[in-house]
Amino acid sequence: MGIITVLWEKWVEFRRDFYKITLAAMIGPLMYILVFGMGIRTAPHGQPYLNFLIPGVVALATMNGSFGAIAQSLNVQRLYEKAFDQVIISPTPLWQFIAGQIIGGSLRGIYAGCVVLFLVLPVKTGLCFNGWSFFIMFLNGAVFSTLGVVISFYAKSHTDVPRFSNYVIMPMAYLCNTFFSSDSMPGGMRMVVRYLPLSQASGMIRSIANGTGFSGEGIWILTGYLVVFSGAAFWFLYKKKNL
Repeated sequence: MGIITVLWEKWVEFRRDFYKITLAAMIGPLMYILVFGMGIRTAPHGQPYLNFLIPGVVALATMNGSFGAIAQSLNVQRLYEKAFDQVIISPTPLWQFIAGQIIGGSLRGIYAGCVVLFLVLPVKTGLCFNGWSFFIMFLNGAVFSTLGVVISFYAKSHTDVPRFSNYVIMPMAYLCNTFFSSDSMPGGMRMVVRYLPLSQASGMIRSIANGTGFSGEGIWILTGYLVVFSGAAFWFLYKKKNL
């Protein structure tokens, strides 16, 4: 019941701000596709650049949608509304609260990815998105939702969340195999970027969309991030509970 309660809260929030959320999910990806897609015609491997760009923007949208849906709102609830204190003293198991946040953020990320797919429907690219694509979108969203939970607990003020976005989320958005291939990076930097979660998600979604299959290694890497971030979220949560 705790998970359902959290998901209902997310649904009410989504329904209340539907137009704002949808517009926010459209503007950024649309600008990326127009600016980069119209400006660059061919990818490094000879395929149309849009075939490289669109899967990367889908992965990017799931990251931004999931992280943004959790980190900012949960941080406000904890620091200013003090609603989080009520969760701690309620009979709801804390693991259900975290699970609800993660699932709710993942669903928001999938929604943002689907908005991108809807925007590019008129474009004849030959890309194919199937059930595996949406599973990876969900898993990628779960990773960044959990990271959002961790950051919302770690933040000491309301400005810490945007600051983290500028230092971590934004660099990943541009470097992690989204707008250009990481193969062109220097060796050491390429190895670091390759194992970041967004790089894995965008690479797998792109491989599926182009019909070349994907390696299961990426799923294990994303799952590893999810486990680590979940452990950190539980640690922060139970530490606050026992203060």
